[in-house]
Amino acid sequence: MGAEEVLIPITMFLSVGAVFIIWIVTRHRERITMIEKGLTSDEIKAMYHREVRRDPLASLKWGLLFLLAGVAILLGNFLHVQFKVEEGAIIGLVCLFVGIGLVIFYSIASKKLNQSQQ
Repeated sequence: MGAEEVLIPITMFLSVGAVFIIWIVTRHRERITMIEKGLTSDEIKAMYHREVRRDPLASLKWGLLFLLAGVAILLGNFLHVQFKVEEGAIIGLVCLFVGIGLVIFYSIASKKLNQSQQ
């Protein structure tokens, strides 16, 4: 094995470990600073508590995007096999179909928003 084949995995693991250690140390320093400033545990928990609001249309958006991206990839592969269209056209088709999906989602979401406001 060459030096590159050994150094790349070692570098990757060291980088991931360094990021993890820096994250732990920073988190520890942040908590120690809060304790030194006199915050109670309830106040610290309240700072980290996030209320998650789920958008009911998020599943529709992601479903449309993945569906149309899949259709674009299938259509691009079909065009490549049948008509010898360049493979680069697949990227353009994916961008086009995802854009169409976002426009469709926007029209559906705005209709739902108008219905809920009335």
